[in-house]
Amino acid sequence: MAEPMKIRATLQGDVADVRILMMHPMETGQRKNSKGELIPAHFIKNVLVTHNGKTVLDAEWTQAIARNPFLGIRVKGAKVGDKIIVTWIDNKGDKRTDEVAVAAGS
Repeated sequence: MAEPMKIRATLQGDVADVRILMMHPMETGQRKNSKGELIPAHFIKNVLVTHNGKTVLDAEWTQAIARNPFLGIRVKGAKVGDKIIVTWIDNKGDKRTDEVAVAAGS
């Protein structure tokens, strides 16, 4: 199973500033190993973010995203304690879901 995502959701007014760091190798399928063999493609292909069960982002990615991708979004209408859930699925069928509660901003 993949490493947990690092997610921070901080309220600023009525908008949650959500920052997500996904731990994933994001191999393009174009690099070669030390033997000169192609390393198989392995990348996140779908990212879903929900706010209290409502979809706020549904993104399709390709192998052109950097290793351990970072994603930042802003969610309107959020309140302290609201639940943000992030799920990704990669091209090999691996899946990871993590959640965080929106915290008060500083």
